[in-house]
Amino acid sequence: MTGKTDVVVVGGGYAGVLAANRLTRRADVTVTLINPRPGFVERIRLHQLVGGSHKAVVDYREILGERVRLVVDTATRIDAAERRVSSASGGAVGYDYLVYAVGSGSAEPSVPGAADLAFPIATLEEAQRLRSVLDAAPATAAVTVVGAGATGIETAAELAEQGRRVTLLCGGALGPYLHPRGRRSVAARLAKLGVTVLEGPESKVTAVTRDAVRLSGGHTLSSAVTIWTAGFGVPDLAARSGLSTDAVGRLLTDETLTSVDDERIVAAGDSAAPSGLPLRMSCQTARPLGAHAADTVLARITGAQPAAIDVGFFGQCIGLGRRAATVQIASRDDVANGFYLGGRLAAKIKEFACANVVKELANEAREPGSFTWGFTNDKRRELLQARRSEALTAR
Repeated sequence: MTGKTDVVVVGGGYAGVLAANRLTRRADVTVTLINPRPGFVERIRLHQLVGGSHKAVVDYREILGERVRLVVDTATRIDAAERRVSSASGGAVGYDYLVYAVGSGSAEPSVPGAADLAFPIATLEEAQRLRSVLDAAPATAAVTVVGAGATGIETAAELAEQGRRVTLLCGGALGPYLHPRGRRSVAARLAKLGVTVLEGPESKVTAVTRDAVRLSGGHTLSSAVTIWTAGFGVPDLAARSGLSTDAVGRLLTDETLTSVDDERIVAAGDSAAPSGLPLRMSCQTARPLGAHAADTVLARITGAQPAAIDVGFFGQCIGLGRRAATVQIASRDDVANGFYLGGRLAAKIKEFACANVVKELANEAREPGSFTWGFTNDKRRELLQARRSEALTAR
């Protein structure tokens, strides 16, 4: 290609910012980032915003490359045929390539009353609203957190450390990702903080009212504030734009993160479903996928064949208030093992990891291409190879 190449990145989260910064490696590439908010949201700190210990927002000027043009608007449709993104303000931005990095948010709960009376926490606006509700509630008010993944555990611990009376409803196992040893560490810390943890099938919520939650076991718990952290969903922009998605709404791509419909559209982060086998939703995944999406676009600009993704994992850090955490170690294919760290050391590791993510984005802004990731995932490659073999055999 000759002249300038215009690349639009839709979504300014971990994946989108890293992709936008990395794309500026080429002087002949112009990069436009479309994001509905003027500030970068540290999604992994939203529970701290709710608890009042962190603002969870960073000025884009601190982490975005000087050559990236920020458009504060909401993308409403992608016209692949015309290579144009329409926005809520009525404007439109043309592109030669598009990086689809819209991230994820709260899934619409199907439990009666939950959508209207429970408070999600997956976005900045949701967390800010919940913070206001908690500030207005008496310190002795019963708080119920629904969902015992990392977000639910961290939110429960953060509020309990402040003296709130918190019940954590698991609907199954506490921290289902965790190895039993790591789970015991988390349970011990929650107990020390005074969190009431209800596990098993009888802890599943069947209805939410204004001042209570009803459980599948037949019990009803008083709840002045019910916080909903169970499940994530993705924006429906791809589906509304006529692009192929998986059942959740993530953009279907090949292993280079290129849309199965259009080689000029590349996905990254929580909204990508490479080969129909999406990776775990997390900033741990988003950053390498953002970098890889940018590398795929840059390869296509030069006529080179993009590489396949190879993203492995190290585990999961779960904050348990400001003074403790559990760092669960995992295999590269994201299966938790018996190794973990707990207590104050783990809390320092957790805080370092959160701060380092922002530092990585800033470093990529100053030195595009500097971000690297060292974990590979052999199990994923084996699974994909097995799928290909089965497809050939079926012919």
